[in-house]
Amino acid sequence: MTQRGRATRPTGPSGRPRRAEGPRGGDRGGAPRGDLGARRARLREVIEPVVTAAGYDLEDLSVSRAGRRHIVRVIVDADGGINLDAVADVSRAVSAALDAAEEAGGDLVAGEYQLEVSSPGVDRPLTLPRHWRRNVGRLVKVTVRGATGVPEQRTTGDRQLTGRVVEADDERVVLETDAGHAAHPYDELGPGRVQVEFSRLDELADEEDIDDIDDEDDVEDEER
Repeated sequence: MTQRGRATRPTGPSGRPRRAEGPRGGDRGGAPRGDLGARRARLREVIEPVVTAAGYDLEDLSVSRAGRRHIVRVIVDADGGINLDAVADVSRAVSAALDAAEEAGGDLVAGEYQLEVSSPGVDRPLTLPRHWRRNVGRLVKVTVRGATGVPEQRTTGDRQLTGRVVEADDERVVLETDAGHAAHPYDELGPGRVQVEFSRLDELADEEDIDDIDDEDDVEDEER
């Protein structure tokens, strides 16, 4: 689910976004043009409270350059997933918050940028307890780190494990494998990866098959 659009930028008579005014070497907020880490931190300060207030989790925030402009990508999720209407609502709220922050304190990103809001795809790694909880019932592949198991059956070294997520809480995840059920604390596990099962392709397609949408004030599509 991707919201393609823009946070409102200064516009000319045609309504098309123009480059923000200010020194060429940086934005008006003082961050160097090349300091994407600083931009991400400033954007997170504005975006995360908005996403949280809407009842969702901010899973990822990235800033990348695409030609002469930047792409601000915001990944949001919630228990039970997030649908198209919710993505549109979050996108509008984030866009409004970015506008207000820029009016109050100068540009958050130097020059033109495009805002994209989406939900996580099935290829995103499972790294937090909530990620595992939201994938109960799915088949995952994960690296089990170091020595594991009871002393008399302990194995050493990292190993790959494929199993179905049976349950997950704040401390551990229970996986069902050919050998049975086994509980693993999160500190034993690397990032998990959901495995696409052919018997569940229709389900996965339904989750991923959400068309791109534009804000009411969009002025241009993403350059391809």
